[in-house]
Amino acid sequence: MRLLEAVDEAAAVERLHDLGCTDGLPVVVPTPERVARFVLASGLDGDAAIGEMGPLGGVATVEQISVNAVMAGCLPDHLAVVLAAVRAVCHPEFDLAEMQSTTHCTAPLIVVHGPVVDFCSVASGFGALGPGHRANAAIGRALRLCMMNIGGARPGVSDMALLGHGGKFTACLGESPELSPWGPMHVDHGFAAEESAVTVVGTEPPHSVIFVGDADDPSSVERLLDSLARVIANTGSNNAHFRAGVVTVVLNPDHAAVLDAAGLSRAAVRSELASRATNPRGHLAQLNPAFAGDGWPDDPIPAVRDPADVVVVVAGGPGLYSVVLPSWGAGPHRNRAVHERIDLDHACEVPGAPRS
Repeated sequence: MRLLEAVDEAAAVERLHDLGCTDGLPVVVPTPERVARFVLASGLDGDAAIGEMGPLGGVATVEQISVNAVMAGCLPDHLAVVLAAVRAVCHPEFDLAEMQSTTHCTAPLIVVHGPVVDFCSVASGFGALGPGHRANAAIGRALRLCMMNIGGARPGVSDMALLGHGGKFTACLGESPELSPWGPMHVDHGFAAEESAVTVVGTEPPHSVIFVGDADDPSSVERLLDSLARVIANTGSNNAHFRAGVVTVVLNPDHAAVLDAAGLSRAAVRSELASRATNPRGHLAQLNPAFAGDGWPDDPIPAVRDPADVVVVVAGGPGLYSVVLPSWGAGPHRNRAVHERIDLDHACEVPGAPRS
């Protein structure tokens, strides 16, 4: 790793901008001392390889990831989450190299599960995907900087997104198991409740879903499921036309409670949404004939192939709105959601380290 020099911090930040090492926003200068604190906090060797990041195939070492975590404004406590997120996107089924190169606006969404949510103060309630939450902003940004500086994704050069979206700066939220009627999501994927994990999935920006419930109206649950399904089947999305990829549904606690009161488990919600999120083939053919395929105009075309392709998370504040996040849905593996354990066994506390 090359060591850069500058006369002061302001000059160092400008040098990093000039070299294309930032996301366009100011960064914390990754001095050797700051980076060393993060490597120490990981409990791993600095040259330990976490994975290979496309499209340029850069090897993500603990030290290199630490450099980007420092730049993003992370605390050493956040590094274990960042390492897990990097490890997740390096899984072949995430299709990182292809995702980084596509013209679609996809960006990685990090969902953090387990005790580390509270330990790192990852927001899971009001505004969890918005500004004002340091851990959320810094962890998501650290992954993006790794994707740029290790994976080599540069706008208009190797990152060919036509427009992009705000989630390409950062997109991270915590799961709210205490507000979920179904318990922690990571348990459904083989992790113990006391473990911590990340789920990473490539998504578009959130599409808002408005729903007003009525406890005395037996049709409430049907209306909510149909409202969510229609947004999943949005005919402007890749999912509707490619009939592939993952869709993420973030339910606010009130909407999750409506579904639970109707006796639906998380698995049942995923199944209901997958079966309802369809479009008539003829309608798709009117919009994009190249993707419609052969068959009858009334054929129902699913936006997702399998209930397992619907990720259901409970987060956010209570009220009228939940969100659906469509995906790119392309690549060799259709840009799967990947789940990775957050390894806290090796992490250690940095004695007396400043929090700057």
